[in-house]
Amino acid sequence: MRRLLIATALLLAAPLVAAQAYKWTDANGTVHYSDAPPPQGTKYNKVTTSGSVEPLATPAPAVTSDGSAEVPTKPNTTQPVADTPENRAKLCSNLKSNMETLKSQGPVVMDDGGQQKVMSTDQRKQQQAAAQSQYQQYCSGS
Repeated sequence: MRRLLIATALLLAAPLVAAQAYKWTDANGTVHYSDAPPPQGTKYNKVTTSGSVEPLATPAPAVTSDGSAEVPTKPNTTQPVADTPENRAKLCSNLKSNMETLKSQGPVVMDDGGQQKVMSTDQRKQQQAAAQSQYQQYCSGS
C-alpha cells in the first residue's frame, strides 16, 4: 500500500517539473526569463521548461492561428562596417547628432520591440554616456 502511495505521489508531481516560463528582451537588449508574463504590450515567447539543462529536441517553428509558421525573431546582428574615412565620418556625424538629441529638452522616442516608447531620464543618461564614450573612442581625432 505504501509503495502505491509513493508511486501515485511521484506521478502527480511529474507535471510540476515541466513549467511555463516567459522570455522577452527589454529596451536595453537584456533578455529576461520569468514565470510571470512580462508587462502588457511587451513581445514575448513562451518557453516550456523541463527541469533539464540540455534541450530535449530542436524546437519546431510555432504555428500561428492562420496555419503559417512563426519564424523566431533574432537579434539584429549587423555585419561589421569597413573602417574607411567615409564610414568613420558617418559614424562620428551620427554619434554627434545622437548626443545633441539626447541632451535636448524634448522627449526622445525609442523603438522597443516594435512599440514606440519615450526614454526615461535614466535611459537618456545611459545613452548619452555610451554615445560620448564611442565618440571619444572613434572620433577624437576628427
